[in-house]
Amino acid sequence: MRIGLFGGTFDPPHRAHLGAALLALKRLKLDRIWWLVTPGNPLKNTTGLAPLLKRLASVRSLARHPRIDVTGLEAVIKTRYTYDTLSWLKARCPRVRFVWIMGADNLRSFHRWQRWRGIAKLVPFVVIDRLGPSLYAGVSPAAQALRRARIPEHEAASLLDRKPPAWTFLHGLKSPLSSTALRAMRDRGGTRPSSKRKAAKNAGKKAGKKTSKKTSKKTAKKAIKRASAKSSARKVGKSVRRKGGKKRL
Repeated sequence: MRIGLFGGTFDPPHRAHLGAALLALKRLKLDRIWWLVTPGNPLKNTTGLAPLLKRLASVRSLARHPRIDVTGLEAVIKTRYTYDTLSWLKARCPRVRFVWIMGADNLRSFHRWQRWRGIAKLVPFVVIDRLGPSLYAGVSPAAQALRRARIPEHEAASLLDRKPPAWTFLHGLKSPLSSTALRAMRDRGGTRPSSKRKAAKNAGKKAGKKTSKKTSKKTAKKAIKRASAKSSARKVGKSVRRKGGKKRL
């Protein structure tokens, strides 16, 4: 089995997360992806973090795919750090080939993860392109330290067959979506930027319709006046011709 491990708090999950999972599934030729929803990120402030069960339900609602399994494994096995989770999985699934999936923003801070070099030696990992973070992820301390272990993107399908450390970068997914931004808007009780754009667009359409209706009414009135004037002119002309004809007779 070739299984991708996609971990994170996912508060909230969004379409870019699903896009990253599907991109890895296809390009790495994976059999399955285990979407690991963690109890909390040790490197982040977990104040206000949505309950694990709620986040699991949100991810399951988003990731409706026959080859994606959503799990809260770390809460069950009581692990807090990625290294411990990977060690537990490798000990119990020795014949499974795992790959760790992360976004370009995580590569930037990877050197801050507990035993990050040990993680790189346990399983290969793949970095998924993200709008913004991809520009500086490649020069991060971890990327520089592991630069010799990076394989070309066109060889991505062979990543799971290689002895770690080994990693690659997958381009093609450019999304501005961010859990941090969406969470901030949720906490403020605001709407998503996309919703605001749609609302503005709809308002513009409505305004345009109203304007077009007013314009069409004015145009119709002018047309009626012109038609009435023409009709009156024809009647007068006919009357004059009749009178003139009688005089000539």
